[in-house]
Amino acid sequence: MSIVLYWHPMSSATPIACALTELGVPHERVKIDIQTGEQRRPDYLALNPNGKVPTLTVNGAPMFEALAIHLWLGHSFGVERGLWPKGGTPEHLQAMSWCVWSYVTYGAVLVRLQVSTQGDEALRHSAHAEAARQGLDQLLALLDARLAAQPWMLGADYSLVDLVVGSVIGYSVYVGAPVDVHPHVKAWLARVQARPAMQIDA
Repeated sequence: MSIVLYWHPMSSATPIACALTELGVPHERVKIDIQTGEQRRPDYLALNPNGKVPTLTVNGAPMFEALAIHLWLGHSFGVERGLWPKGGTPEHLQAMSWCVWSYVTYGAVLVRLQVSTQGDEALRHSAHAEAARQGLDQLLALLDARLAAQPWMLGADYSLVDLVVGSVIGYSVYVGAPVDVHPHVKAWLARVQARPAMQIDA
């Protein structure tokens, strides 16, 4: 199987590079310089019509959207490596739920915070930012309660779910999410970020 990751360092493609490393999947990396607009070239848009990173090609067939790539990697390689639960198990249902929760439920509120604090001047609004912080705080409380009962997202062992959720939560720290006031989340995130596979070079 020939796998190529089109990516840019310090972007939403970085967690995919980390997942490929964690899984030990042989692959090629092609850097797309999003600062100079390479992602808008016709040849790249043919692979990813969004004109963003990441894109993953599998035997030449393209896939885009980071969450979709994460789930495919889990299903394709994670089960045999003990990093993703088998389909049809209760753990698999939880894995799917929490990965989507991080990108969709948590991610939507995170975008609201980012726009209201770091977006165009016309979109910045302190009341909207505070409402978004409160929303993130409530969601982080749910995650904190789960991690108070077990060390990792699915229980006793680390899995790709920790990498996926941890990547979103870790990014949210930089946007201003109140992660530090949730001790179990904070300690878990430090363990996730300390894994060797998370130390991706440019």
